[in-house]
Amino acid sequence: MQQFYQFGLRPLLFNLLKADAETVHRQTIDTLAWLATNPNAGPLFHQPTRLAAQAAMAGLCEVRSPRLNQSLWHCAFDNPLGLAAGFDKDGTAARAWPLMGFGFAELGTVTYHPQPGNPQPRMFRLPADRAALNRMGFNNQGAAALSARLAALWPDHNYPVPIGINLGKSKITPLEDAAEDYRKSFELLKSQGSYFVVNVSSPNTPGLRSLQAKEQLAPILETLQTANTQNKPLLVKISPDLATEDIREIVQLAQDCQLAGIIATNTTISRDGLTTKTVAQTGQSVTDEAGGISGAPVTRRSTEVIRLIYEQTQGKLPIIGVGGIFNADDAWDKITAGASLLQTYTGWAYEGPTMVRSVLKGLLTKLDEHGLSAIADAVGKAHKPKNIG
Repeated sequence: MQQFYQFGLRPLLFNLLKADAETVHRQTIDTLAWLATNPNAGPLFHQPTRLAAQAAMAGLCEVRSPRLNQSLWHCAFDNPLGLAAGFDKDGTAARAWPLMGFGFAELGTVTYHPQPGNPQPRMFRLPADRAALNRMGFNNQGAAALSARLAALWPDHNYPVPIGINLGKSKITPLEDAAEDYRKSFELLKSQGSYFVVNVSSPNTPGLRSLQAKEQLAPILETLQTANTQNKPLLVKISPDLATEDIREIVQLAQDCQLAGIIATNTTISRDGLTTKTVAQTGQSVTDEAGGISGAPVTRRSTEVIRLIYEQTQGKLPIIGVGGIFNADDAWDKITAGASLLQTYTGWAYEGPTMVRSVLKGLLTKLDEHGLSAIADAVGKAHKPKNIG
């Protein structure tokens, strides 16, 4: 299945629809949403075919082992690899992600006001760099629509895996009103998310990254914590482009505001080291195309940020590591640098639907090689002194 995807299906999709990566993305979401539809939806949904497809997906993608289990924020994670925010903004395929083997899924980014996002084209593949460039601009149907969809999919909120919700600022909302905008989204969804993420690090909403500054971020976090009457885990997602001192300041603020953790990192605006010089779909120089880069170019920097956060907090603040995870080696590097959980987006798009299984099996092998009994024992292992003697 993995070879079929890598050498057959993926090149076909990438080439036939080269001019519009967003179309491929949307069709993937729609297909997964159909396959994962509740089997009690009725005969129009071809129940036997869909049930067989669900079983096949689970069999190809899942790896179950108690050695991969963790408990964070009173949430049970069957494995540490989750779907990153941005892939399923509106929760359209929310039922599919557990079937694809993910230990959790983060929906969004969602904003209080529905918004179309930036003009198309706005998503591009950079195959030579195993990367993607996007400037989507938080295109989504709004927090109320996501709340309604989750209520329809899981009326009792009994999710098979933890479901995170990534919150962003509406484009029409002035920066000075950002805290209230985030609060309104949170109020609509707070009973439904397993955890919540404050996204102030996307490069595709004007001025958003300025909210990472302490004086701008503090009021947002304080407002959300005041509204957080159910004590839901609240995290902040940061940029890989921050200077070390800025990262340290955000980490300290996260601790002061009693956040549950940090997600490191979002996409980068850096174009350093790219093999790609021009974007095939537009013919423009990659340096002239606005947007954030994800995938392999972010791998090393995101791991460096994870290491920095872990060192500053002495491992007391959980980290979700994201950025350029394609295989078990990438995942292991981030875990041993200090990440308790991981997320993938671009790597999954490139490696295919069995990527989760491959990474998780590889992590079990890594545990054996290092004489560890559980994945939690590997978190931050690169910081711990080796036994001598």
